[in-house]
Amino acid sequence: MTSIRRRIAITWLGFGAGALIVCLAAPFVGSTTIDFRRVFDPSIPFADNIDAQIFFVARLPRVLAGAMVGAALAASGVVFQALLRNPLATPFTLGVSAGAALGAMLALTFDLPSGIAGFSAVPIASFAGSLGAVAIVYALARARRQGLSTSVLLLAGVTLNSFFSALIIFVQFLADQAQTFRTVRWLMGDLDVSSYAPLVAAVPPLALSFAAFAVLPRSMNLLSISDESAASRGVDVHRTQRLAFLSASLATGAAVSLGGPVGFIGIVVPHLVRLLVGADHRLVLPASVFGGAAFLIACDTISRTVLSPLEVPVGVVTAIIGGPFFLWLLIRNR
Repeated sequence: MTSIRRRIAITWLGFGAGALIVCLAAPFVGSTTIDFRRVFDPSIPFADNIDAQIFFVARLPRVLAGAMVGAALAASGVVFQALLRNPLATPFTLGVSAGAALGAMLALTFDLPSGIAGFSAVPIASFAGSLGAVAIVYALARARRQGLSTSVLLLAGVTLNSFFSALIIFVQFLADQAQTFRTVRWLMGDLDVSSYAPLVAAVPPLALSFAAFAVLPRSMNLLSISDESAASRGVDVHRTQRLAFLSASLATGAAVSLGGPVGFIGIVVPHLVRLLVGADHRLVLPASVFGGAAFLIACDTISRTVLSPLEVPVGVVTAIIGGPFFLWLLIRNR
């Protein structure tokens, strides 16, 4: 017990410190150099302080969005892989991302007006689409039994994913060239957040999801073996399945509504973390949260600086960096 507690403490401190360093350093990196002292100099009016404007308006919201999206997608990937007992499961496997993308496509293509309380219609429509996908998959997965059928859950999710993807293509077919460019750009992942309002809107669903994640690790350790093994050790299998599915889906919907369907985070980060800390979800889940946040912030920093003033879609960067690095680790530790 003492050993696992020590490992948990080391994981939290090590990965947490790494994520914090990346979060603090990223706003100071960019095509325009800013002075640390001027950013926090109270004697300079904010309207006249270009360094502070770049830091607090252009870069800090984007870094915070990257941390929230990366943490949510990485944690959701861990939960879905344990729930489905499938190492290839991702936050996008069960159609949640496709539903969110369809909602965003409709808002972009048909130029829906600003949403509730001044928030943009795109994240609102995206989150609504993700909730619709969750409701459909959940209803299908528990149609014939009290608990969730993981096989039906997977099949329903994959089918719904394909169906929503076809609808997205149809919506793009109806759109004009300018709208198509906007939708394709959003589908590649977009962390260009210029205000704190979208971040505040994403906090409640993410807070609910992470509160559920906090009580899941021990049950996921047993559930990833088999339902029977978990039940024999006192785990309420049906309750744990529902909690895992709904919390991971809610986190995925909130993340996609904030930053678009950024791929690769939900599958690469959990597996990278397992290669480093092992398979215990008490270690894997917090390490994936911090690792996902740091990884996406680093990728976004590269996306906005490597070809400046052009900006590479962050989803492209995550795939280019994450793929080869993941394969290298697999070969090194096979």
